[in-house]
Amino acid sequence: MTESTATDRYIAVDFFRGLTIVFMIIVNTAGDWEHIYPPLRHAVWHGCTPTDLVFPSFMFIIGVSMWFAFAKYGRRWSAEIGWKILRRTVILFVIGLLLNKFPFYWKDWDSWRILGVPQRLALGYGLGSVLALTLNRKALIWVSAGLLLLYWAILWKFPIMDHADPYGLHTNAVRVLDRFLFGDSHLYHGDGIAFDPEGLLSTIPAIVTVLLGWLSGELLTSRATQKDLLVRDLLVFGLICGFIGLAWDLFFPINKKLWTSSYVLYAGGISMVLLAASVWVIDVRGWRNGTGFFLAFGANALFAYVFSEALIMTLSAIRWEGPDGMISLSQWIYDTVFRPIEGAEFSSFLFAFCYMLVCWLLCRWLYVRKIYIKI
Repeated sequence: MTESTATDRYIAVDFFRGLTIVFMIIVNTAGDWEHIYPPLRHAVWHGCTPTDLVFPSFMFIIGVSMWFAFAKYGRRWSAEIGWKILRRTVILFVIGLLLNKFPFYWKDWDSWRILGVPQRLALGYGLGSVLALTLNRKALIWVSAGLLLLYWAILWKFPIMDHADPYGLHTNAVRVLDRFLFGDSHLYHGDGIAFDPEGLLSTIPAIVTVLLGWLSGELLTSRATQKDLLVRDLLVFGLICGFIGLAWDLFFPINKKLWTSSYVLYAGGISMVLLAASVWVIDVRGWRNGTGFFLAFGANALFAYVFSEALIMTLSAIRWEGPDGMISLSQWIYDTVFRPIEGAEFSSFLFAFCYMLVCWLLCRWLYVRKIYIKI
């Protein structure tokens, strides 16, 4: 198999990418945040729910996609590819900044959040690309292990105060660094305090999530003519990473908001297992019925995510005076169409599911017309 046709042979890669977008949209757009099915909630702090696996799975599949995308450059560093990586990194980061303020760019400049999901994608992609294109496989594995150990050492050795929990919400080094660099007002406050789950320091282990994807992409092409063995190898490596992550959890807790090293291996291992299952079902067994739904998202994955975030923000920003005070358009739609449906968790989920379908309609329209919006 030639490298240029690798992605055509692995429909599972685009399927997996689309699958992650489906769940990213659903878990981000509940109709009522007070009523959510437990698997669709993030862990409060330590621990991992199915929802906590969505974001690292997307970063993982970005790494896989990088392996195929850089094939035309020989997967070697050059000035040309360096400028392309820098351009995409900056664009992604700026999109994240704009989303954090969307659509109210004219006010509250002193509370503009600096970091976020697209920013983490940008830094993970940019820094991960540099490492992937300048190091061989063996060196990448050693560097990845070193980054995970370095991050553990930083958090363990630099608590905010003596005898404090180095992995606590208030006392971790990620929060300390972000507060020092950006100030409290420019951080996320969803946990009740100034703490950013996409913190600058926790970008270190997030890079390894991307590199695990890159290494998996390399495995896809090295076993291109032996897909049964490929599935076996991905499954084995995934189980090994997952079990190491679970064992490390005893000393360095699995925690998405800190993106701990144990979390990287645990989530990365599950991503490898899911990719192995996807390759086996779709590319080995040839069972492709229903994959078109996910391929529509997978073909324009980053655009789909950005669009879904911008649209729900727009619906939430359109407000008017209601009988019980100000109400947004998104709240009115939920109250009018979905809340009357029996079961608070179900109606909340149904809103998110239907919203995902609205986003899918646009992506399907683009996919059918072979329009691919690169971000």
